[in-house]
Amino acid sequence: MKLNNYYIDDNLEFLNEIEDKSVDLCYIDPPFATNRDFGDFKDLWKDPKVFCDEFLKPRIELIRTKLKSTGNLVLHCDTSASHYIKILLDEIFGRKYFKNEIVWVTGGNAKTSKKYYKTHDVLFVYAMSNNSKFNPQYTPYTDEYFEKNNVSTCPIHNEAYITCAIHSSQPEVSPRPNLRYEWKGKHKQWLVEKKKMKLLHDDNRLQYSSNGVPRVKRFLSEMGGIPIKDVWMDINSIQSGEKLDYATQKPVKLLERVVITYTDPKDLVLDCFAGSGTTGRACVNLNRAYILVDKNKKGKELFLESIKDTLAYNLIA
Repeated sequence: MKLNNYYIDDNLEFLNEIEDKSVDLCYIDPPFATNRDFGDFKDLWKDPKVFCDEFLKPRIELIRTKLKSTGNLVLHCDTSASHYIKILLDEIFGRKYFKNEIVWVTGGNAKTSKKYYKTHDVLFVYAMSNNSKFNPQYTPYTDEYFEKNNVSTCPIHNEAYITCAIHSSQPEVSPRPNLRYEWKGKHKQWLVEKKKMKLLHDDNRLQYSSNGVPRVKRFLSEMGGIPIKDVWMDINSIQSGEKLDYATQKPVKLLERVVITYTDPKDLVLDCFAGSGTTGRACVNLNRAYILVDKNKKGKELFLESIKDTLAYNLIA
């Protein structure tokens, strides 16, 4: 099978052709069980449970066989069927391999009179093992962050820092007898061994409160930025200049964040509900290999048009 290509095929049949344990990440944006005709595809499922049992289940079972032991599945959905999908994924992958329910805030300003307007989608993340890839992502520090977190400058190291607790606030919940000892007259369950505590003290990495309880200094230069958490509010529904003539298109920046979080350069990404090929565009930008699959020929045409100014276009067209 040729990588870096968009295949027109039924994904259930096509998945059987992919080599087992060869895929690093599978991202899918399947129908949402909305019972709507979007023009580019029909999502005419009235019962979300039937949709999961009859349509999604056989495909996800196959997807799992294609993922490496370090691989992940990211499934994009909304509240139409998310409750049934979560149960299905727990069944196929196992609850212990559930990693995240990411809320992507899509935006919108429509007025509603009978309920709150829906402004988010959901991305379920399931891992194949405890060794599945995850690359934490960060955003740059802001003035608000500096003000909110009382950022100071260490005069000894000449580094901006925040402080964090270095003792457990609920030692009875997670007792660690080996970490209970006296330090500078304070007997607590600490988060580091006594030898490490002394190294931090000697390196001026501890800041003591007025009553003598230490906190550890964390230098901003070591933290990489503000950690991105499981609510994504910083990616607009569609970025300027990337809109294609395809219903339910997702933004490239969204897929770039997914791809860069769960893969390394040259890894293989599978999207078997490829639509307009946004996953492929993200992979082209980030130097990842990809396999795209969809029944809709229009989707492939739009994908080719979107990458026509790149080297990747010449390899497919």
